[in-house]
Amino acid sequence: MGLLQLHGQRKVIGWQTLIGRCTISCFSVLITQSALFLVPLFFAASPILIQLTISALVFLAVVGFGGWCRRLHGFHASAPAFVFFNIFFFWGVYIAIVRQAISRFVDIVLNIEMIMLIIGLFRIMVKDPGFVAQESVCLDKLDESSVLGVQTNNEMRVRYCKSCKTYVQGFDHHCPAFGNCIGQKNYVFFMVLLVGFITTETFYAVCSSQFATKFPVLEGNMLETNPISVIARSTLLFSLLQVLWQGLFLIWHVYCICFNIRTEEWVNWKKYPEFQLNASSLPGENYHELRFTNPYDKGILQNVKEFLTLK
Repeated sequence: MGLLQLHGQRKVIGWQTLIGRCTISCFSVLITQSALFLVPLFFAASPILIQLTISALVFLAVVGFGGWCRRLHGFHASAPAFVFFNIFFFWGVYIAIVRQAISRFVDIVLNIEMIMLIIGLFRIMVKDPGFVAQESVCLDKLDESSVLGVQTNNEMRVRYCKSCKTYVQGFDHHCPAFGNCIGQKNYVFFMVLLVGFITTETFYAVCSSQFATKFPVLEGNMLETNPISVIARSTLLFSLLQVLWQGLFLIWHVYCICFNIRTEEWVNWKKYPEFQLNASSLPGENYHELRFTNPYDKGILQNVKEFLTLK
């Protein structure tokens, strides 16, 4: 079975539906950024940690409201489109506002990073993560009643993704933000792109912080407050939130790489026999304790080498 056929197993979305979802994603970005705009507007005198906390709560509230609308009215947005529009929004704010306080060299670097992010995001959306033809999978040994299936061939580590409705070798997780599975063939690229996002957002946070220092948000009468400064501060807060959670995500994946385990395997290890170790019961007792074991762990150096040479 060819790659195009494997892609065909995934759910196909019509152009009208796709345009509709992208439109909803665009409005979602505008609503989210408008809500975050209120934080530095009303809490300009608060410490940055307080503003970060309020921004996180506001963001969660907007996401929750979006989920409620989806369940009630059937509105569906596109997560990759949401990421794309956020990149364009921040890039637009940077070009229109922030760059006037930045040196020429930093300006060039940040623009190049934005372009690379867009290219990288498009590439990972269309890149084959390691799709496996159904004919090569022992379907009689596959358990599709659970969220994810398991192939008993330990070396292949083939799992079933219900989002893509196909089998993926070296499956780690399905990434809604990138609209694709993360598997053996795109795991390295996923890590590079994740580092790229963190680097770019950190760069933007530093640049917007320099702008906010030169043009602070005035306290007191909101009519005298410069909205340009408020936008710079609100995007700064959003960038810091992104860096925080993506940094934790990066640390988790570095851990997984060092110990040669996938996210899905770690979360659902009790579903996979190769990760189960029956500890012997004590004399006179009639039970067995199920413990976790990782048959793929070959030591940190060998695990990292194996990750860097994934094909």
